[in-house]
Amino acid sequence: VQLVESGGGLVQAGDSLGLACLVSGLTISNYRVGWFRQAPGKEREFVAGADWTGTYTYYGDSLKGRFTVSRDNAANLVRLRMNSLRPEDTAVYYCAATSGWENIKTRSAYNYWGQGTQVTVSS
Repeated sequence: VQLVESGGGLVQAGDSLGLACLVSGLTISNYRVGWFRQAPGKEREFVAGADWTGTYTYYGDSLKGRFTVSRDNAANLVRLRMNSLRPEDTAVYYCAATSGWENIKTRSAYNYWGQGTQVTVSS
């Protein structure tokens, strides 16, 4: 099983950025998916998640409205669109997949993780 994130980089405050996560080795439609991020010296935190079809989506506190999660099961892709980026959004962003029924916002719910992609927002 592999989850490979891409699309990170250095942007300026106010810019937008799109991340993608290509999933292989599992049937993605059987998994809920999530995005987490971890800034230096901080805990890994929930960013966004989607149910099996993307019908229901979930967001971390204060992120709804700026971030949008989506999935394309046919293409084995999970995306995160980030608008109006702020310096405090700087972090390594991880995608993850869970086959269980635990709270989608909980790190321990996830079976598989990507290696992460760095997002840096300059002021």
